[in-house]
Amino acid sequence: MGEASGSLSKVRAVERAMALLRAFGPTTTRLSLAELTRLSGLDKGTTRRLLQTLASGDFIEFDDSTKTYSLGAGILMLMPAVQYGNDLRDIAAPALTRLAERSGATSFLWTYFDGSALCLDRVKSPDLHVDTRWSGIGTRVSLNHSGGPRVLLAYLSAEERAKVLQAPLERPTTSTVVDPVALERDAAQIRKRGWELAVDTYTLGMSALGVPVLDRNGQLVASISIATLTPQIVIKDGVPEMLALLQAAAAEVSARLRTD
Repeated sequence: MGEASGSLSKVRAVERAMALLRAFGPTTTRLSLAELTRLSGLDKGTTRRLLQTLASGDFIEFDDSTKTYSLGAGILMLMPAVQYGNDLRDIAAPALTRLAERSGATSFLWTYFDGSALCLDRVKSPDLHVDTRWSGIGTRVSLNHSGGPRVLLAYLSAEERAKVLQAPLERPTTSTVVDPVALERDAAQIRKRGWELAVDTYTLGMSALGVPVLDRNGQLVASISIATLTPQIVIKDGVPEMLALLQAAAAEVSARLRTD
């Protein structure tokens, strides 16, 4: 039995510290003591002591002018040591870069992780200047919205997909589908056509086009997507014009998976 076994007793202080760190996200980069207390479920005194301890190791920074906390450089310095997804990210990086350049959209690499979509890589287009929230490397999002995550949901095993759909789902916009029956129906359509175009499901005015990356046995490895302003997605004969670029990038990554 390994050291990560759930049967081993957990250290409560570490669990509490992790709860504080996980309170931060793409839209919650700066939080007050009151907000961190509420999000972590801890009392104010415990929250303050843990924040002070984390700050001593540069994992948390405190802005005295705004009285808010943010993640510190100590977190960033741990990132080079994270091995999860490194090989896949290295394989996909050239394809993602070319995809962003040729499409004029921002490209993403997604993988399935513990019930969510995890962003492994992102390449912003030099031509797209939009002040909106983007998923970044390490962002976890629900599988019911955005092009890449919805593709992951569609290509999961029926058993795993059912488990995901039983859990609470995010609804960042009014266009986001949260009904499990509708999502199961959508998943079947995505598998049939091999791609997904999600409009206004993550941010209003933005669309994301996603396709799967499959291994030599046709099993899901990841998904690749592009996101841009909705008017930039041109539909011709029922198919997005950028789809060919996206499919070529996914085919390149799949081919490299077979040879590396």
